[in-house]
Amino acid sequence: MLSPHAQPTAATGGEPGTAVAASTGTGHPDDGGRPHRGPRPRYELPALLCIAALATVLYTWGIGHSLYHTFYASAVRSMTDNPVAFFFGSFDPGNSITLDKLPGFLWPQALSAMVLGFHPWALVLPQAVEGVACVLLLHLLVRRWAGVVAGLLAAAFLALTPVTVGLGRSVVEDAPFVLLLLLAAEATWRAVERGRLRTLLLAAVWVGVAFQCKMLEAWAVLPALAVAYLVAAPTTPRRRIGHVAVAGAVAVAVSASWVAVATVVPAQSRPYIDGTTDNSAFSMVVGYNFLTRFTTLGVDAGATGSVVTGQTSHRGGGPVHATGRGAGGGTGHGTRISDRPGRGTRAGGAGTTGHTARPTGWTGPAMGNSELKMFSPGLATQTGWLYPLAGCSLVWGLVVARRRRAARTDPALAGYLLWGVWLATFFATFSFGSVTGHTYYMGVVAVALAALSGAGLARAWAACRAGDRRAWVLSAVTAVNVVWCAALTLCYPHFHGWLAPAAVGLCVLSLALVGAGRRPGAARPRILVAGLAAGLASLLVIPGAWSASALSTRYNQPGGMGRVGPGIHPARTDPSLLTPGDRRLLSYLTAHRDGAKYLVALPRWPDAAPYILQANASVLPVGGFTGRVPDPTPAQLRRLVGSGELHYVALQGSRRPARDSGAAPHGGAGTYGASRRQAGKASAGNAAITHWVTGHCTAVPPTAYHGDADGLLLYRCDARSAR
Repeated sequence: MLSPHAQPTAATGGEPGTAVAASTGTGHPDDGGRPHRGPRPRYELPALLCIAALATVLYTWGIGHSLYHTFYASAVRSMTDNPVAFFFGSFDPGNSITLDKLPGFLWPQALSAMVLGFHPWALVLPQAVEGVACVLLLHLLVRRWAGVVAGLLAAAFLALTPVTVGLGRSVVEDAPFVLLLLLAAEATWRAVERGRLRTLLLAAVWVGVAFQCKMLEAWAVLPALAVAYLVAAPTTPRRRIGHVAVAGAVAVAVSASWVAVATVVPAQSRPYIDGTTDNSAFSMVVGYNFLTRFTTLGVDAGATGSVVTGQTSHRGGGPVHATGRGAGGGTGHGTRISDRPGRGTRAGGAGTTGHTARPTGWTGPAMGNSELKMFSPGLATQTGWLYPLAGCSLVWGLVVARRRRAARTDPALAGYLLWGVWLATFFATFSFGSVTGHTYYMGVVAVALAALSGAGLARAWAACRAGDRRAWVLSAVTAVNVVWCAALTLCYPHFHGWLAPAAVGLCVLSLALVGAGRRPGAARPRILVAGLAAGLASLLVIPGAWSASALSTRYNQPGGMGRVGPGIHPARTDPSLLTPGDRRLLSYLTAHRDGAKYLVALPRWPDAAPYILQANASVLPVGGFTGRVPDPTPAQLRRLVGSGELHYVALQGSRRPARDSGAAPHGGAGTYGASRRQAGKASAGNAAITHWVTGHCTAVPPTAYHGDADGLLLYRCDARSAR
């Protein structure tokens, strides 16, 4: 063991300066799970391959039935067209506007579509690969810290966490995001072992790349990485502080790279930045995607140049309503598809409540928007099955390290600090910030829970098998965790009602066998192993069943938003398809394009998405994701018409069956912006567009294109209209 000021020594069979070698097992129960050195045990590789195979099946089964997430998939389709769209994440092929977030998480999907063709499954496949990679990488990390058994347990826990399964079957940001943060943790662990700046800088780069997926959320991992290095790196305090400062600067520089490029490139040479009123990448990152998440704390993002979606602060357990695009909006992308014939709400489109406590299309218990939402059934059933086990593991590990006066550089202490600060930081962030009704945010929490649970259970097993006086901890924590899991299942009484009794029965069996195995006798080791196996099964049976439910589209829609389990409304229609009316309109617009850059300006992105997905048509969406973005402005629209780049503008009929539920049949003069019930809240710019179009352009009779296109009213605008 290293003293507080000792320098690392050479490890047998390793590089000079290596303080911790690859793990092969678990040591004494009081040594923090630090492994002894030796050959790899025979069971490790087969067990790891089985876990990886299980994860692969869970993440890829049925992805041939994937649907397009119409908002993100439209961007992917556009990003495959040209380098500008790829880099900036253009929503439309004409590069008029970006996504409402940084596009880094879609780059793997766009590359996959370029290689494999543009199909729904081709967009999901990279997520599945990233999910399996997360499982393998977590095994490597925990193995180095707490031993082979702990590493295998952590990998199994992560593979069978519903939120992880959902991420591997979705197209959302968190699958690549979690992988990149794990890569940062892996590099940090190597830096802690050796006290090397170079490896710590690699971790900073990974954090910067993760920023391109989830923006400022990536920085929430920095306290965990910094604390682990500042406490445990085997070098002087001045060098540790200096290394962390330099690494922090690198992380900020890499993080800000996309924002810097978008700021330097002239506005006319790039798409408009969605989510902003000032076309600023900084406003989109800091205001729209960060400060708006903390309105319950009284934060106002309006001054940052961000679009403010009008979400209502709510400190209780009910929904948080917002106004915005479609039947909701905000920055939340819901998943429900309307039951009405025709279009309905786009899959992955604006939900019924953009910032909401109950995700669109989900009928399970609400998750709330209070500071205790992490314990609500809506979130806990996706990621929190192991809360008691992980919490006990963290407390036990820190208490043992304190009692035995662990050296500053002790790797066991470093591991508990890394994963403990990681869990606490993200847990607090999501507790006080809005998660907009989305469970997939919890992927980063699931990683820390799996790591701590694996290490804690391995420590408890070691204590039990060694006959240590602390062996009672295993039985106690297993029983508490099973009771917690059973309580969560009571919120879903119609979903596999046998799960709670099965888990409790396995737990009772485990307690009996472990108790019998502690008595002297020749059969003691085998009885004890059987008891440990039954205990593990009691911990995994409920989350495993929830995760396995993803194999049915009744409980998970591949290509959707990642929720797994009961309460999901399965898609009844494919919202990415063009209706017969849409196809007739497309044929008419193509025949009368007359050299224009854009076929037509459409009032909302859900109206534009099927034309992009099915025909790669250059259409102009108005208003961005929320319908409140001033792009194009009325003056810009007139210039497009005057220059011949745009000839047709479509308006929503004031009584049209909008592409969200609850609207009435088509007719009337038409409006721009969201649905009729949102029209009064649409931006002043959209109202001005409607006024100008109806006053200066010529209405095209529906008979010209053989009927209406889902209730849209078409107008022809020429150069004289723009004068």
